[in-house]
Amino acid sequence: MEIKLPVPPFTPETAVQKVRMAEDAWNTRDPDRVVLVYTEDTRWRNRAEFPVGREAVRQFLARKWARELDYRLIKELWACAGNRIAVRFAYEHHDDSGQWFRSYGNENWAFNDQGFMMHRHASINDLPIKEAERKFHWPLGRRPDAHPGLSALGL
Repeated sequence: MEIKLPVPPFTPETAVQKVRMAEDAWNTRDPDRVVLVYTEDTRWRNRAEFPVGREAVRQFLARKWARELDYRLIKELWACAGNRIAVRFAYEHHDDSGQWFRSYGNENWAFNDQGFMMHRHASINDLPIKEAERKFHWPLGRRPDAHPGLSALGL
């Protein structure tokens, strides 16, 4: 059976590692890659959508990143216990008209013993911003290690 390290029970150190791995994967904007860290029967709540299973999540992510252009995400550990991790996040993107947004939220995650995410519950708020108000300026892809996180950016 495949293992996705680190596995529960999470320590603050292993939870930070898991959070950064999730951030890095999402910043690829590659639904086929991202879904591989979720169980086959994963259950999500994302705004008003409730995808169940990897294929439904893959389709959800493909739609998301087709609309949310130049997407850049930062996640930060909020808390962890046992097989659960809570994160806060912010991401920036623009739509096809050029309007920029910063979306803020919280996610609650639950993992199986092999380190695959079984549940993801996200609450998200969107804020239209001017391009000059953007804070996430790295080239598309993985956030550089030297780029500040949410707390350092005052978010």
